[in-house]
Amino acid sequence: MAYGTLVVDGTPIRLSGQDSERGTFSHRHSVLYDTETLEKYTPLNNISKDQSRFCVHNSSLSEAAVLGFDFGYSVDYPQMLCLWEAQFGDFANGAQAIFDQFISCSESKWQRLSGLVMLLPHGYEGQGPEHSSARLERYLQACAEENIQVCNVTTPAQFFHLLRRQKMQNVIKPLVVMTPKSLLRHKLCVSAVKDFTTGHFEPILDDNNAPKKADRVIFCSGKVYYDLLAHREEKGIKDTAIIRIEQLYPLDKEKLAALIKKYSSAKSLVWCQEEPKNMGAWGYMAPELSELLGGKSISYVGRKGSASPATGVLTIHKREQAAIVEESFKK
Repeated sequence: MAYGTLVVDGTPIRLSGQDSERGTFSHRHSVLYDTETLEKYTPLNNISKDQSRFCVHNSSLSEAAVLGFDFGYSVDYPQMLCLWEAQFGDFANGAQAIFDQFISCSESKWQRLSGLVMLLPHGYEGQGPEHSSARLERYLQACAEENIQVCNVTTPAQFFHLLRRQKMQNVIKPLVVMTPKSLLRHKLCVSAVKDFTTGHFEPILDDNNAPKKADRVIFCSGKVYYDLLAHREEKGIKDTAIIRIEQLYPLDKEKLAALIKKYSSAKSLVWCQEEPKNMGAWGYMAPELSELLGGKSISYVGRKGSASPATGVLTIHKREQAAIVEESFKK
């Protein structure tokens, strides 16, 4: 929907990556094939007569080469929305040098602007270390001088508005998105039609169902929100607010400070994440939250520090995930 509205508005789009035509998680069917003639048909190129072009390419597994090419494409053709999609988030490991030496710092080094979007599937689903983490901590560590945008969105409408904002905003900055996997089919991860047709991207989402005088506030980012929400409803917990940080960088400190003030009577403040303590957003968010809290302490809840992004055993994963969620409501 985001791509369709953009091309109709006159913005050409280029999307590349492993299996981008159909989407690794079957979340997209950009190219259809006639089973008899093998003729290709791209619906997004057949919306209106005067629309811009939607270009989608299944690229090779040479991540550094492909991401480097797409970065150059975005610099040379700023009118186009250029996106690179990793088949799994960890595939960006092979292209890390491109991000470190070009994408994150080209504006600072050479005053060259890029609006390239990196879509990195991220989420702990019990699929092992290579298919769990897009190494969020690496991108947050590179953040300074508003050089890039790093987001981890939790609703379809938020993703819709985020992609449109990338071309509609007045600044040109690379965008790194921790994109969902299980949320593609999660029954609670839905948005009403009005959420698409009105409003805009929200960098931080408040808890509209929380009491004004909550005893506990849980800050989180990404799909763990739905695990926390399910636990709260299952246990009938009424005293806890869950706040989602949808855009980690640049962090909307003004809105975050306003929410902290709103829940100033809370006795317990928690940062919850799925990733190990030495990974994820904790290392970045801890000093930011500490500064805004003005002396109040905040507890960390998540996996303990680890050399590996995740366990390779499903039963252990499930036990860890359940413990994280339960502990968040006990701190």
